[in-house]
Amino acid sequence: MTTATKITFVRLFLIPVFVAFAVHYADTVAQGKPSEWYRWAAVATFIIASLSDALDGYIARRFNQQSRLGRILDPAADKGLLFAAIVTLTVSSWPNSLPLWFTTLVISRDVGCLVGALLIQHAVGKVHVRPHWSGKVATFFQMVALAWVMLGLPGDLARHSIIAIAGVFTLLSAIVYSLDGLRQAHDSGLGEAGTVD
Repeated sequence: MTTATKITFVRLFLIPVFVAFAVHYADTVAQGKPSEWYRWAAVATFIIASLSDALDGYIARRFNQQSRLGRILDPAADKGLLFAAIVTLTVSSWPNSLPLWFTTLVISRDVGCLVGALLIQHAVGKVHVRPHWSGKVATFFQMVALAWVMLGLPGDLARHSIIAIAGVFTLLSAIVYSLDGLRQAHDSGLGEAGTVD
């Protein structure tokens, strides 16, 4: 197992650690006695896990440690961390938690993209996932929204605006990826019998 893959495993391990700290903090908030130590422990864990993504990517490229396992685990760890944070900050008692519509949109887009890709892969034998700028912008604003809530930054209008922007770009990227999936299905000849995605 390469060093880069080991770092990815560490990131996977940090996901439940983050959730545990975040849930404990939410419990203290619900009890009316917020323990800021739990908040900052959750924030620190999230930051370390996020930075490990850049680290394992750098090591994999710099030392030619790219592997099939790493290509599977790395995006899984990234999405796992993002989903865990979004869901935890939606359903728990964090102050100014994320709205349910936002969490539903983010998860629905990724699940929809995954199911669509699997259907095309099954029917055609291959699928080309093309990153789009709208997806990158959506991820950026999703992270900003998470940071705003986790850090407890002031400004309800700013927080709602950032969440709304993240939601718009998440929806836009979902449309872009869906259209790309439909185009691939059509180009492969599936369009004559019906589209997939």
